[in-house]
Amino acid sequence: MRRPDFIARQSRCPSGLLGRLIGYIMSAETAVANMQALTLLALTPSDRVLEVGFGHGRTIEQAAEVLTTGFVAGIDLSEEMVRMAERRCRRLIRDGKVAVTVGNSDRLPFPDQHFDKALSVHTVYFWTDSIAHLREIRRVLRDGGRFVLGFRSKEDKAAEEFPESVYTFYTGEQVRRLLEESGFRGVELTSTSGGLLMAAAFRGGSVAKL
Repeated sequence: MRRPDFIARQSRCPSGLLGRLIGYIMSAETAVANMQALTLLALTPSDRVLEVGFGHGRTIEQAAEVLTTGFVAGIDLSEEMVRMAERRCRRLIRDGKVAVTVGNSDRLPFPDQHFDKALSVHTVYFWTDSIAHLREIRRVLRDGGRFVLGFRSKEDKAAEEFPESVYTFYTGEQVRRLLEESGFRGVELTSTSGGLLMAAAFRGGSVAKL
């Protein structure tokens, strides 16, 4: 059964009571995929990490526990999700290990080459200009920095349940090309136990401006 448009829009940017409920649901539904993304990042204790579209903040919390001298930043479109993550990560924010903010990943509020690693799960469907978002993520990664993008493939039958008015799905090869065009290199696609694909790549050298 295809999901109603208003539920799909809430998944993109949760707000209000329904948004909080969706945030809690996503916290459970995405737990395995997010842990697999963290595993692919191969975090080290001193890493500076960015999560794009952190939602409930559970993955930020898990990453921060690994980073004894590192730091995790998160950006999300939803004010409701930022508040949820702030509550979840209150101690980590107080200790200076985590910072979360409202914003869009096509205009990241961070300097060039600020992070060692970055991840984003279930976000690419909502980007109007995927290249612009990916190039911004690449910009804030150091040379050789690792990025993991988790997504449901267009070839997955489950993608048919989501309205095209809100979601744009891609095949694994389409995502590979988007990453390479954005300046990422060494793209590796792996399937998860939950049926998603994970694209892991490294920040490559210079790339032409848009």
